Amino acid sequence: MGNSPGKPEDPAETVSPEKDPDLPEPKAQKSHKRGKEIPTSRIARGTKLGVAVAGNVLRAQKTRRSMRGRSEEVRARMAEESTIRATEQMVIVLGTMKGVAMKLGQILSVLDMDVVPTEHRERFQHRLAVLRDSAPKVSFDTMRELIETDFGRPLSELFAEFEPEPIAAASIGQVYRARLHDGREVAVKVQYPGIDAAVRADLKNLVMFRRILASAMPWVTPAVLDELRLHLESELDYATEAATQRQIAELYADHPFIAVPASMPELSSTHVLVSEFFPGRGFDEIRELPAAERNRIGEIIYRFYVGSLYNFNEFCGDPHPGNILLGEDGRVAFLDFGLYNRMRPADAQFELTCIRAAAEDRAEDLRTLMIDHGIIDSPEEVTAEECLEYCLSAIEWALLDEDLTITPELASGAAVLAIDPRATEHAGMKQQNLPPEHLFSRRADFMTFGVLGQLRATNNWHRIAREWIYGDAPVTELGKAHRAWLAQRPAPTTGAAAPKSGKRRSKA
Repeated sequence: MGNSPGKPEDPAETVSPEKDPDLPEPKAQKSHKRGKEIPTSRIARGTKLGVAVAGNVLRAQKTRRSMRGRSEEVRARMAEESTIRATEQMVIVLGTMKGVAMKLGQILSVLDMDVVPTEHRERFQHRLAVLRDSAPKVSFDTMRELIETDFGRPLSELFAEFEPEPIAAASIGQVYRARLHDGREVAVKVQYPGIDAAVRADLKNLVMFRRILASAMPWVTPAVLDELRLHLESELDYATEAATQRQIAELYADHPFIAVPASMPELSSTHVLVSEFFPGRGFDEIRELPAAERNRIGEIIYRFYVGSLYNFNEFCGDPHPGNILLGEDGRVAFLDFGLYNRMRPADAQFELTCIRAAAEDRAEDLRTLMIDHGIIDSPEEVTAEECLEYCLSAIEWALLDEDLTITPELASGAAVLAIDPRATEHAGMKQQNLPPEHLFSRRADFMTFGVLGQLRATNNWHRIAREWIYGDAPVTELGKAHRAWLAQRPAPTTGAAAPKSGKRRSKA
């Protein structure tokens, strides 16, 4: 997705490497210190935030060049004829694997096609459209039969009204609007008939296709496929998802700007999920809003998908534009909780400890932390600097202490190169083991970055993140409202145990 007509290009895309004319006038930042202050960039090792005006500008320029460089490297990879040919082969293979194809297509939708060179873009988009559009065409009569079979009752007994045209598509189903007999408006998510059997068959065959998939999309590593298998299995059970969604709705009850529609587990089944209907504008409309509104929504998205882990030790593992709605009252609603992850408090705190070490350029400390935690199991293969670079590839954008517009190109470059095993950057780190709970949060960070890139949201993400990295007081109005809400609410209880750490590990 390139720049929209009539919209100015983002400075991060257009400035020369030597000078960034759109950088704000440098000024000293007020320190909210806890431990060491965060440097603005990995480039200036050992420096502290705001120690020199000229140094701040230089580091900002180099950080932006670093992110642009990742995008350029991805663009070069995508120019290879072998990549295009491998993609065609992958599409042929996935043509008989509808469940996996649909999920991969959903993941692809947050990546920017501008990283594909112009001469290959139309061909590449055509091939990938097979994945994005692989959802089966199912008649309402067929979907109605599935609902009635699941509940053993006619549709008219379950709902007073049921609109036959779907209002949205889920990753493995369709969403309809209906009304209960008590008058409540509801959204009804219904799985495609037979998709559960198709997905499980796909998963059994996935191992034999790993090499083909990896050759076409290098970021589809064994770890990604393992995660895909785990997530697809979880998404097949709508009854479990309904219970999870109700817990999250209770968790965010009365929140000033985040809404989670309450589900109705008593009206849900393995293949049908019923929840409150939330009227709102979809992501395509949100993208056309004025910059100030998009920036506000971007901050809300960032707080929900990333900040939730550090507020509640849990987070949604499936950030996606299709799961976001803007209500008339300004609240942002989040949908789809088939991929929801919970961490033990100790694991969430470990993530924060690593982020602080990376932010403060304490490479040796970070390497020691990861060795002690069992993430680096071959210390001789990973230098301290490589470990630091690996972490910064995921969080560097949130450590730049100035307003930053996240573009689709920046987001795609960071995400693809961070998980591409062919990349020379921090290659040793990618051979190490990462506990699944940390792998999930890392993927969620990249997917959130991708969503924000599509929104072209601008914020000082660093100042927002300091709330959970260092416990700083919020500096935005949304942050202050969120902090006030946290202060008046009771201690959260989710009713579900967090996964145990370290039992199953995946390649980073």
